[in-house]
Amino acid sequence: MSIRNFLFAFSFFIAYVTAAQTVSEAPSRTIATGKAELTAFAIAPKGDRLLVGTDNGAGLFEIESGKKIYALAYNEDKGTAVYYVAFNENGEYAVLMGHSGKRTVWNLTDGKQERVITSFRWIPDPRSVKAMGLDMSNSTFDRFYQQDEVKIGDVTVRAGKNGIVEFVGADGKVQRTITFPENKDQHHRAPLLVWEGKLLIGTANGNVVFYDLL
Repeated sequence: MSIRNFLFAFSFFIAYVTAAQTVSEAPSRTIATGKAELTAFAIAPKGDRLLVGTDNGAGLFEIESGKKIYALAYNEDKGTAVYYVAFNENGEYAVLMGHSGKRTVWNLTDGKQERVITSFRWIPDPRSVKAMGLDMSNSTFDRFYQQDEVKIGDVTVRAGKNGIVEFVGADGKVQRTITFPENKDQHHRAPLLVWEGKLLIGTANGNVVFYDLL
């Protein structure tokens, strides 16, 4: 083997190892939120609660125990899917957004909806999506999958079809793939979130799966 070929093979090996070892081989824990498909995540400012959006409303959970605190119902034009969730700066309120851009605000001290900020009546076109601060490259069908890619160092972690998660090296090649056999929805795109040394992945059957960053 020539020195050039050796160096190429060695660089590929390093890239493979870097991507493959970005997160732990197996999950460190799982929070079961229910049976609804997970679409979005947010962590409270204090790091003690997890807000999840699903295709049937949203839920607030204690991170340490995994216990559900509140179920947050959502409905717009007979649709219940939430594709964006967020806390305010002190974690006392949450906002949920659905497919048409309707935003509802929830008081997290009692789990009750306080008001509707915006109530659109159409599927947003790319300009409207951009104005909402969301990714306008998604198709209309997949528009509520907003957390489909994160960076861990030089590795890009991205959600794919059938709920798979791919780890892509700097060379653009897929170095590792995580699959979830329990996923029954071919259209599911797993929401992704990096938080305090963890990679969070959402499944189509309602689990939040935690992997340790290495």
